[in-house]
Amino acid sequence: MCNLLRINTERGVMLSDGKSRFSIDRTPINHFVGTSTFSEYTVVHSGCLAKINPLAPLDKVCILSCGISTGLGATLNVAKPKKGSSVAIFGLGAVGLAAAEGARIAGASRIIGVDFNPGRFEEAKKFGVTEFVNPKDYDRPVQEVIAEMTNGGVDRSVECTGSINAMISAFECVHDGWGVAVLVGVPSKEAVFMTRPINVLNERTLKGTFFGNYKPRTDLPSVVDMYMNKKLELDKFITHRIPFSEINKAFELMVKGEGLRCIISMED
Repeated sequence: MCNLLRINTERGVMLSDGKSRFSIDRTPINHFVGTSTFSEYTVVHSGCLAKINPLAPLDKVCILSCGISTGLGATLNVAKPKKGSSVAIFGLGAVGLAAAEGARIAGASRIIGVDFNPGRFEEAKKFGVTEFVNPKDYDRPVQEVIAEMTNGGVDRSVECTGSINAMISAFECVHDGWGVAVLVGVPSKEAVFMTRPINVLNERTLKGTFFGNYKPRTDLPSVVDMYMNKKLELDKFITHRIPFSEINKAFELMVKGEGLRCIISMED
């Protein structure tokens, strides 16, 4: 990971001089994670800029800048499921569905979606999810349910919630000997991951990832090409389009969990 450009949400200024490039009535407005995208024109560090296919529609590939690439890369670059394998996805929000999309692209034969909200299950089918588990429907740990469903555990799991319990379940639901669990969600700083040592000794593998192990400048252009070549299906992630004047509606949709990705139009 790049120490210079790694995300620091508290910095809010340019690296060169420690100042912001934005203001209203001479009052500085801080940058956000190096991009500050709620403006028609912006100033960014050169390391935050990626040159992509000029034919790519910006109102669609813009969603690759964060969550979609994170989930997709977590599966394709880190979990690396083989064709015909089984994959469990914990959390069916946009990041989790991107992880499922990665499993679909990789040729997984079983993609098991795990979520407390059954209202997400039907939508998840569009992303290749074949089976669903709601932990609230069982009186035992969900990892035991998945192990029973898959004759010992899934080949790969990807956790996309930030919940410590989900992280533990994702690790403990993979098969002994070859199972790989990938943690994507960000827990609180005080959270502690706990599991029995035997789960490690039995040759399960636990990995973590940031931005799906993609290097933005060099790797994002190839992800855009995946979309342009119709290998990656981006359109289904875009559930709403809203003019900038109604941006608060986008935040309301996000808080209610009623959308995957909302595109803000600066021109309307």
